[in-house]
Amino acid sequence: MVTRDGAPWHYLDTGATAQKPRAVIDAMARALGPDYATVHRGVYSRSAEMTSAYEAARRTIATFLGGNEEEIVFTRGATEAINLVANSWGKANLAPGDRILLSQLEHHSNIVPWQMIAEATGAQIDVCPLTDDHCIDLDAAEAMLTDRHKLVALCHVSNVLGSVLDAPRAARLAHKVGAKILLDGCQSAPHMAVDMAVLDCDFYVFSAHKLYGPTGIGALWARSEILDAMQPWEGGGAMIDRVTFEKTTYAPAPQRFEAGTPAITEAIAFAAAADYVSAVGIDRVHASEAELVARLRRELGAMNDVTLFGPANSAGIVSFAIDDIHPHDLGTILDEGNVAIRAGHHCAQPLMDYLEVPATARASFGLYSTHDDIDALLEGIARTRRIFGKGTGS
Repeated sequence: MVTRDGAPWHYLDTGATAQKPRAVIDAMARALGPDYATVHRGVYSRSAEMTSAYEAARRTIATFLGGNEEEIVFTRGATEAINLVANSWGKANLAPGDRILLSQLEHHSNIVPWQMIAEATGAQIDVCPLTDDHCIDLDAAEAMLTDRHKLVALCHVSNVLGSVLDAPRAARLAHKVGAKILLDGCQSAPHMAVDMAVLDCDFYVFSAHKLYGPTGIGALWARSEILDAMQPWEGGGAMIDRVTFEKTTYAPAPQRFEAGTPAITEAIAFAAAADYVSAVGIDRVHASEAELVARLRRELGAMNDVTLFGPANSAGIVSFAIDDIHPHDLGTILDEGNVAIRAGHHCAQPLMDYLEVPATARASFGLYSTHDDIDALLEGIARTRRIFGKGTGS
């Protein structure tokens, strides 16, 4: 990648949002231009063609996840998908005394909606601790879970630490006590193969923009029998069967959860992104990123003033801190050398408190990342040390 003036640009913030391949940009441009029309309403041919393309996108995303099209709800992103589950399933199934199990490393989007629903329903939240290498401690979760737990909501891969959850085991533990399990797949879907039958979860959410697709759209996968029993969260056009002032009946799932004109062009580009990743090969992406993670952790681990967070086999993410250099200062100096990392609390303030740091520096990889990006990052760290009068730090 290059900057606007043609200089090399080393993008190491894919965990926040991924750069877009030409196939995605072209798909969205066609959908916005010569193919554009509304969906589900028009009787003219272009509207019918656009409706077919929109529903084909749903099938593509379902296939990408190993699910069925009737199990896919398009949302504005993973955040809205979690809020949908909380407000539809949660309000109907949680009551005073019920419990929700989260973990210490969750993104705010998988904490705040549950706090809001817990307050509204009288449910209570438990927090699962981490292991010494910063993975969700499923032994502790097993000891904590009771038949009062109605939901377990965990991230499949941590956006800060790259920790990979043993999702099938987590699902077994949840189901053993009769709880449903939701997985935040924002950081897993772009980096590893996911199959709903293997994961055995009840809800899975992820965002398009982290999978090389557009912003403003994501998906909720849910078991069809659960979706069929859920009531809509938002009302409006497209999600209805029949409306009168006396009573409204709703369309079947998943349409009942997609009120209003949908993100038509975004859904088509979302599908193009999934097809692009599938064509590259998700196993190939995972292997390449694992090689880069291993090298960067090895290089940083040799520096005596660097603290590494997360497990050695983190998925596409390396989070670290340098003694006496705030991550924001590091990020600013790296930017002067055209190296882009993320610095801050990464929407995971409870995790920062747990780690006893105000922030971390995070390098996150994508399918376009190379060893040149690591070289530039290491050169930038060395320059930062010199600016702070720290020498080599090794």
